[in-house]
Amino acid sequence: MTTFNALLAAAVASKPDALAVADAPNRGDFFSGEPRRLTWSDVAASVESASAALATAGVTAGDAVAIQLPNTVELPVAILACARLGAVATPFPVQHREHELRQGLEASGARHLVTAARPDRPDLLAASQGVLDDFGAAMLTFGDEHPDGSVAISLDDVADAPQAHEAGQDDIVTICWTSGTTGVPKGVPRSHANWMATSGSQVSALDLNSEDKILCPFPLVNMAGIGGMLVPWLDTASTLVLHNPIDLMVFLGQIGSEQITYTVAPPPLLNMLLRNEAMLESIDMSHLRKITSGSAPLDPWMVAGWQDRGMEIVNAFGSNEGAAMISTLATVPDPAQRARYFPRPTWPGVEARIVDLDTGVEISEPNSDGELRFRGPTVFGGYLGSDGAEFDSDGWYRTGDIFRIVEEDPNLLQFVDRAKDIVIRGGMNVSAAEVEALVSSHESVAECSVVAYPDPDLGERVGVFVVAATEAEPTLDGIVDHLRSQNIASYKLPERLELIDVLPRNPVGKIVKGDLREKWATEGAEA
Repeated sequence: MTTFNALLAAAVASKPDALAVADAPNRGDFFSGEPRRLTWSDVAASVESASAALATAGVTAGDAVAIQLPNTVELPVAILACARLGAVATPFPVQHREHELRQGLEASGARHLVTAARPDRPDLLAASQGVLDDFGAAMLTFGDEHPDGSVAISLDDVADAPQAHEAGQDDIVTICWTSGTTGVPKGVPRSHANWMATSGSQVSALDLNSEDKILCPFPLVNMAGIGGMLVPWLDTASTLVLHNPIDLMVFLGQIGSEQITYTVAPPPLLNMLLRNEAMLESIDMSHLRKITSGSAPLDPWMVAGWQDRGMEIVNAFGSNEGAAMISTLATVPDPAQRARYFPRPTWPGVEARIVDLDTGVEISEPNSDGELRFRGPTVFGGYLGSDGAEFDSDGWYRTGDIFRIVEEDPNLLQFVDRAKDIVIRGGMNVSAAEVEALVSSHESVAECSVVAYPDPDLGERVGVFVVAATEAEPTLDGIVDHLRSQNIASYKLPERLELIDVLPRNPVGKIVKGDLREKWATEGAEA
C-alpha cells in the first residue's frame, strides 16, 4: 500500500520530463486559458503552488476542501494539492448548483471551495459566494477572475510550499458524493488504502502500464473518474488526457491525435459508433486496445461487434463505496456473456456474495435473486454521519443492487435490478427521493413518484408521475421552473410528466414503482 503523495513522487523521479496530463483542445469552451500539457515535473511544481495557496487560505491537515472544476489540469492538481497538505479533497460535479453545494458543505464541514469562473455558468462565482457566506467559508479561484476576498491559485507561481504532510495509508483523502434513497446525497470518505486497492484491481485487470495514454471523459469527482482513471494514472505513471463530458467530435479526435490506448465510453455512444461505419472509418483507433463501459446493461451485439474489429470492450460495475466487478476478455471471453455477466472478484482480500433480502441467508444456487454484498480493502468505512446501516451484522457492505448466480457458470454473476431507488441518467446518479421531495413542494402537487424511463442516448431519463392537488393541473414546464428556482443540478430535472389519479401501492402502503415503470414500458411498446 502507498499514498497519493508517494505515487506522485515516484512518477516524478522516474519520468520527470514525460507528458503527464493534457487538456482537451476545446478547453476555452468551458474554462479560461489555452489548453495545457504538463510533464510530471510540471505537475509536481503546480501541486506545490496550489498547496501553498491552500495553506495561505488556512487549510490544514484533516480539513475538508470542496472542489468544483471541470476536467482540466487544474482538477487533478487541486486534488493532489489537498493530499499534499493532508487535507480531504471533496469534489463536486460541475452540474451541481447551490442546492447541492449547501448540502455538501454542511455534511463534510468543508470551509474552503476551490472553483473558477466558467463561460457556461456566468453566475457561478456569485452564486457560490452566496452559499459560502452562509457558512463563513472561503473561496479559492483558478483562472482569470478572482472576486474580492478570494485567494487566487496559479499553476505557474513559484511559491514556497509548506512541507508535505506525511500521510498514512488509512488517512481519508477524498469525500465523494452518492445519491441514496434518503433524498440527501451521502458523503463517501475513502482512504489512500481504499483507492490503492481499487487502482490495483483496475491496473491488473486492464493491463495498464507506464506507456498507456488514458483518455478520461468521466468527471474526476467519483469512482469512475478517480478510481477508474486518476489513481491508475498515478499508479502507473502513464499519461492522462482529459475530456470534459462529452463533445463527440472532440472526444473522437483526441483518440487519434493523442494516440489513446485506453478510454471509457457509455453504452449508447459505443452502440451509435458501431452503427456508423463512415464515422468509424474516419477515426484513427490504431492505438486503442480497450474501452470500458458500464452504468447500464451492455448489448451483446455491441460487445461482439467491437471484438470483431479487434477492440476489447470491458464491462464494469462499480460504486463510490468500493463495490466493483470487471468483466474482461481474459476472464469472460464470450462477448455475449461479457455484456451481461461479471466474474466474482479475485483481488486480494475482496469478497462478494448474494444474500436473500428476506432471510439474510447467502444464496449459493443459480437463478435466485438477492442483494450483492461486498467486503475487503476496496470498500469504504461508512458514510459521513452514518449509523452503520449500510453494513450487515457481519461487516458486508449492502450495495442495494440485485444480482443472481448464472446457471451455466456459478463463478459469474448477473445484474438484475436496483433495490435502491436511483435513476442513472448519462452516468449521473439521481436520487428519486430527493427529486420527489422537491416536486412535492409545488403547490399543485398532492403526491408524486419519480421513476426512470429508458433512453437510447443516456440510458435512463428522469420521469415523474403526479397526483394533482388542485384543479389547476401541474405541467412539466411548471414543475421544472419550480425546481430551477431551488437551484438544483439540471440533470436531475424531470423530462417527462404524467398525471395519475392515484399512485399504485402495496398492502403496506409503499408505492409500487415497478407498476409505474411497466406502464411507460407498455405504452412505449404499443406506440
